Amino acid sequence: MRLGVMIGAERGDMSRKVKKLIADIEWADSAGLATAWMPQVPDDFDLLSMVALMASHSTRIELGTAVVPLQAQHPIALARQALSVHAISGGRLALGVGPSHHWIIRDMLGLPYDKPAAYTRDYLQVLNAALSGPGPVDVENDNFTVHNPTALAAETPMPVLVAALGPVMLQIAGEHADGTSLWMADEKAIGEHIAPKINKAAAEAGKPAPRIVAGIPVTLCANSEIEEAKARADRILAEAETSPNYQRLLDRGDARTVGDLCAAGDEESILKRFKAFADAGVTDLSVRLLPIGDNRDELVASKYRTREVIAELAKQVS
Repeated sequence: MRLGVMIGAERGDMSRKVKKLIADIEWADSAGLATAWMPQVPDDFDLLSMVALMASHSTRIELGTAVVPLQAQHPIALARQALSVHAISGGRLALGVGPSHHWIIRDMLGLPYDKPAAYTRDYLQVLNAALSGPGPVDVENDNFTVHNPTALAAETPMPVLVAALGPVMLQIAGEHADGTSLWMADEKAIGEHIAPKINKAAAEAGKPAPRIVAGIPVTLCANSEIEEAKARADRILAEAETSPNYQRLLDRGDARTVGDLCAAGDEESILKRFKAFADAGVTDLSVRLLPIGDNRDELVASKYRTREVIAELAKQVS
């Protein structure tokens, strides 16, 4: 299992955020982490622009999107942008995409959210054709009629990962992508639901074993402070739990809240949790640093202590 870090979810004005993104990716790159995963927060920094920025301030680390909402742009436009960023990064982009949630697509953007799985399948048909260029992209399905030339091509493979939580989406991800990108999935949900379904779909489609990328909060703390860490996770990350997609995924595992997903405690406790995810079938773990403390100085110190341990644990789980 490869260990990576989630970067870019924190709020801040644009100038300070740019400086923080650069500092965080420079640390992750120099610390030897395998991957860095960036989310698309609905009202924040553009995701692929963020990847391009980080590419210019790193040399070796894989840069993943987790994830680009599909409905916000045409698949030809996304392919063009992704191939450009992939080239800028020296072939280090892992393109994570997904149909997002009704409260983003329908309520915020005013776009249809009917049959998101069918839309994803049709979208991937166009996207995959465009990513396999150069040449003509000729695809006609229920959602797209595309006859578009492309001169772009990836010189090195660019994995496409799909945010897949339910059985139909896992089937689509296994058949039409290189893996899945997850949030709100614990070890039981992954080991008993996600891994078997996506692995079976990929095998039946004649594809290599898929990547399974799981995001979890992590806090280095005394074991007596674990409940405090879980409570903080529930307080600042709980908005995701309101999504029916995530609720159905939680029902498949033992975790009831995002706090239950938090790998908290001393170094041994965190490593044990990491190994449990690896045993469940996770190929890539994306760590959301979750500091605890009563003031800014304590939060900053907690973050840096957690980062140091993550860098050491990356050597033990890879």
